[in-house]
Amino acid sequence: MTLINISNQTARRFVLGKQGLWPGRRWKSKKGTAQAIRECEAVQLDPLNIFARSQDIVLHSRVLDYKPEYLYQIAYKDRQFFDYGGWLAMYPMSDLPYFRVHMEHRKHHKRIENFMLSSPELFEQVRADLRSRGPLGNRNFNGNAVAGNYRGRKDTALALFDMWLCGELMIHHRERFDRVYDFRENIVPKEFDYMVSEREAEDFFIRKNISFHGLFREPVLRSALQGDMQKVYTREEARQLVKSWVESGKAQQVQIDGGRDVYLILEEDIPALESLEKGKIPKGWKPKETTTLEEVTFLSPLDIVSARGRAKKLFDFEYIWEVYTPVHKRRWGYYVLPILYGDDLVARLDPKLDRTTMTLEIKGFWHEDNAPIKNADFADSLARGLIRFANFLGAKKVTTNTIHPAGLRKQVTDLLRNSL
Repeated sequence: MTLINISNQTARRFVLGKQGLWPGRRWKSKKGTAQAIRECEAVQLDPLNIFARSQDIVLHSRVLDYKPEYLYQIAYKDRQFFDYGGWLAMYPMSDLPYFRVHMEHRKHHKRIENFMLSSPELFEQVRADLRSRGPLGNRNFNGNAVAGNYRGRKDTALALFDMWLCGELMIHHRERFDRVYDFRENIVPKEFDYMVSEREAEDFFIRKNISFHGLFREPVLRSALQGDMQKVYTREEARQLVKSWVESGKAQQVQIDGGRDVYLILEEDIPALESLEKGKIPKGWKPKETTTLEEVTFLSPLDIVSARGRAKKLFDFEYIWEVYTPVHKRRWGYYVLPILYGDDLVARLDPKLDRTTMTLEIKGFWHEDNAPIKNADFADSLARGLIRFANFLGAKKVTTNTIHPAGLRKQVTDLLRNSL
């Protein structure tokens, strides 16, 4: 198969577009929230709520008129999605038959297997309580205290967690992000409560990884599959899988100009890549309202396009989530958001919501050297992004004293004053 060479701009636009971030929001409201998660493949979940949770920032950046209750409704009321995993994410319910293979393998982890075999009475009591009183959360159990395990402080909490990882239990709903469990068969629609074969699951996870990342680095496939399938793959086995996918035409290999890495892209995404190389917007990518040039988008710290070093590789943009970094070692701030303008990351800001006055405080603003900070269009775009973000959070006021240079701050402040 021929190696496809693409420009860095095409790579940026493709990865952003696959994740619904470029050229603008193309989904809307509750229905669009479900569409976004399906097309994006997954949304990582995180409990921290400084001004909004990561998953809500992710969906706000992709879905017009998004509200956090939409995610709760489509997952825990409509049962269109389920949340799962040590790397916690929300997935389409139609993915469950494939995840069941992963869950089945989890049962045979030495830690889980030994815990279950050594504490049969504990697990039977948890099951009995769930049958008689369920759905139940960890707080509803009077377990024995355990030390040194971040997954829980009681043996019942650990039992619930392991039964969830193994697929016996699922999340019925959440209360302040705490898990409330019930048996899988009481939650999952019957058409999705089955398990596929190992080969089907393997093909599914290969495809899902490529689709989720848009451009997926070949060497990463081995570690990704080991996590997804919960089994060991040799380098040669991973290489043969890549070869079979390329030779069968299900995927193609891509290289970005000036780079050495080889990426996999799904065959079905080639038309979009070709459109972008011609300077066109792919079919189905038209935004419902403003573009990212007309209105900046604030990315979640855990957004797949920029987290874990991807910002540097794709945008030459340094970004570190410093929430767990000691204050004296932070370069930027506690919960900093990258700023997307057009198809590039040009700045970052550190917001905080004062819930007593409902003021969105910009604690810090840092722009790249090549950011268009003297451009009036960028100032307008930044102001529009802040207005939408403030409305999303319910803020009545935005403080802008950290935005610089002064000319940018003045224009943004004037626009905010007339719109909030």
